[in-house]
Amino acid sequence: MNSRLDAVFVGRLRPLPPEGQQTGIFKLPAGGPVQVGADGLDGDAQGDRRVHGGPEKAVHYYPAEHYAHLAERVPDVAALLVPGVLGENLSGHGLTEAAVCIGDVFAVGGCRLQVSQPRQPCWKISHRLGHGPMSRLIADLGCTGWYFRVLQGGTVAAGDGVELVERPAPELSLARLWAAHTAHRPASAELRRLAAAPGLNPDWAHRLGERAAWLDSASR
Repeated sequence: MNSRLDAVFVGRLRPLPPEGQQTGIFKLPAGGPVQVGADGLDGDAQGDRRVHGGPEKAVHYYPAEHYAHLAERVPDVAALLVPGVLGENLSGHGLTEAAVCIGDVFAVGGCRLQVSQPRQPCWKISHRLGHGPMSRLIADLGCTGWYFRVLQGGTVAAGDGVELVERPAPELSLARLWAAHTAHRPASAELRRLAAAPGLNPDWAHRLGERAAWLDSASR
């Protein structure tokens, strides 16, 4: 479960074609170490803080190996599918949603980062790549990446190690969470099990619990 950062990305707000909404999805490689605090990386911005950023979604990691799979599915935009284009802050190989669990704590450079939730792909990804179905494809494939909360601030830089130091929920992978989240009628017991995972974003835990209660009510 140890890996290494290939790249660190940050971005200021820019207009997103064609309507011109302000977005932080346009990232550039950091030229050196970047300070990381409770709200994320210095010099990084989010256009809509209701759905991006904040302590529970402070740092976005996206597995670099996903880009080759996406390029195979959508060859028309393959040239655009390179690390950083989906707005991630951290990029590396070797960690995927199938291997990473809810609440995992990683030592990354001088920081301690905890997995808090998957990233839910939004329409801005489709606009960024000029391919309408891209957000849906990422969701359907489950290659979403994830967010970290910052337990201990510090600096990160390309080449830093990514070392798993704590795993409070070893059976509850992000892939398992995403499968239940996207299932038409998941088992309510599975939703409750996931909602109780240490380290899960409380908003996710609340929604999973509400859905479990609704499913139980509907079954009666």
